[in-house]
Amino acid sequence: MKQIGLFDESNHLKKLSSLGDPLEKLNSVIDWRMFEGALNKVFAKEQKGVGGRPPYSYLLMFKVLILQRLFNISDDQAEYQINDRESFMRFLGLSLGDRVPDAKTIWLFRDTLVKANVMEDLFKLFNLQLEQQGIISHKGTIVDATFVEAPRQRNTREENRQIKEGKTPEEWDRPENVSKIRQKDTDARWMTKNKERHFGYKDHVKVDADSKLITAYSVTDASIHDSQELIELIDEKDQVLYADSAYSGNPIADKLPKEIKNQIHEKGYCNRPISEEQKAENKRKSRIRARIEHVFGYMTGSLHGITVRSIGIARAKFNIGLTNLIYNLCRYEILNRVMPSAG
Repeated sequence: MKQIGLFDESNHLKKLSSLGDPLEKLNSVIDWRMFEGALNKVFAKEQKGVGGRPPYSYLLMFKVLILQRLFNISDDQAEYQINDRESFMRFLGLSLGDRVPDAKTIWLFRDTLVKANVMEDLFKLFNLQLEQQGIISHKGTIVDATFVEAPRQRNTREENRQIKEGKTPEEWDRPENVSKIRQKDTDARWMTKNKERHFGYKDHVKVDADSKLITAYSVTDASIHDSQELIELIDEKDQVLYADSAYSGNPIADKLPKEIKNQIHEKGYCNRPISEEQKAENKRKSRIRARIEHVFGYMTGSLHGITVRSIGIARAKFNIGLTNLIYNLCRYEILNRVMPSAG
């Protein structure tokens, strides 16, 4: 067996770089220190004296969660893959002699962040940097929503009826069913669209039309209509609003701030179809509105699907918020490649 040389590890990493390591590219443009303050605040503890093994860096642990979402891997797989892949270790700032967080440590770190409800703060921290750099223009704003599939529940109709009423089925409360109820998501809902059944949640997002960066989001169960979250998403910075016909109608138009130019698609009704002029206007608006589909397309393809494996809306909000943040991180890295070449 060939003896490992002093520079073999370094040479191997150089080879990964020459092949275009995407994690190295992401590391090169993101100042991860922006998240440190918010993370340290969550895990701040009263000092109890010297003793015990020091905790992992909270920033390192947060980057582990980013790795998990980028490659859609479980806690156990994250532990294995970090130990196995040099590209993962370099992304985390680890060397071969360093300890790697185990699956239980990763789970506990994520669970603590979920309970602290800190994901939206982390999302806003990065967006603040984007605003300061002038990357988000606010000249055009697009709003849309996408389904986020959750593990499907095999409940009876009666059980589903009780859940919708905010009740817990009596059978689930029995002592022998304590493990069963932990796996029951009573926050997710069923929804049918275009004859397809969906179970889970919705990710309502607001996207900057120029940069295709997500500027705000909200998470609801899948049964909530897209238009119900629109007014909460927009603010005084938005100048022109684009959205599909699901957001059309006077109830929405009347609630829009007067300073926002309404470019929502026109919608036809029974015995009152839209005119040829309205069709032409919708086609013009679609050239811009369609850019939000690129966002969802990237999540579906490059981020391996818009799904959650968790139970309950609290964890769903965290995981969906993390997906939105990671999309912005990746989009920012792409924009940094495009902007220098464009001068």
